[in-house]
Amino acid sequence: MPFSVRFSVSLAVTAVLALSFATRVQAQSTAAPTAGNGTYIASDPLAGVRYDNRYDVSLGMAYRHIKAGPNVLQGANLGGLDLSASYWFSKHWAVEGSGRYYLGTSGVGSVGGSNTGENLVKGPFVSEQLFVAGPEWLGPHNKHGALSAHALFGGAHFDSHDFPQTPQTIGFYNNQVAPAAIIGGHMDLNRSAHWVFRITPDAVITRYCANSTTNVTQTDVNFAISVGIQYKFSKKR
Repeated sequence: MPFSVRFSVSLAVTAVLALSFATRVQAQSTAAPTAGNGTYIASDPLAGVRYDNRYDVSLGMAYRHIKAGPNVLQGANLGGLDLSASYWFSKHWAVEGSGRYYLGTSGVGSVGGSNTGENLVKGPFVSEQLFVAGPEWLGPHNKHGALSAHALFGGAHFDSHDFPQTPQTIGFYNNQVAPAAIIGGHMDLNRSAHWVFRITPDAVITRYCANSTTNVTQTDVNFAISVGIQYKFSKKR
C-alpha cells in the first residue's frame, strides 16, 4: 500500500478515535453522580440562565463599512473593537452605551478631490470612533438565547490619517466630530448562566460635514457587525 494511502487511512482513523473520545469526555463532563447508587444523571449547563440581571457588558471584534468622503467611490472596510454595556431597569428595557473604534485603509483618494486626477493617494488610513447610548429592548428569549434591539445616539469622530495631504485635497471628509446613530440589535447564544456568545449587526448613520467652507453636510448609512462575548453580572434587579 503506498505511503500516501496509508497516511490518509491512519489520519482518518485517528480523527474518528479523537472525535469518539471527545464525545465521551463531553458527555461525562455534563453529568453528575447521584448519591449512593453510582449512576449518572445529565446536568444542564443552561439551567441557571435568567433574564433578571441588572448589568451586563460585552466585547467583540468589529467590522464596519464606511465612505471616507462625500464623492469617494471606493468604500473603506474597517476593523476594530466594540465595547458595550447595559443597565436593565425592567425585564424588557435597558439603557445601553457603546464605544467603538475602527481603523483601516480607504482605497484611493486623489489630489484635488477628483477620482480621475493623476496624483493619486493610494490606501490612506482612516479611523472612526463612535460613542453612543440609548434604549435597548429585550425581545424573544429562552434559556438558549435571545434577540434584542437598540437605537443608540451620540457622536462620531473621523480621522483621515492622510499626512502630508489635507483631507479635502484627496476628496475625504475633514477630520471632525459629527452626529451619529446606530440602529440594530443583538443575537445572543447562551453558553452558561453568565457567559453569552453575541453577534451584533447594525446600521450606522453618520452626518459628516462634506464642505467646511459652505457647511454642507452629508448623511451616510453603512453596515457594521461585531462578534464577541457578553458577561451577565450576578446582581439582580
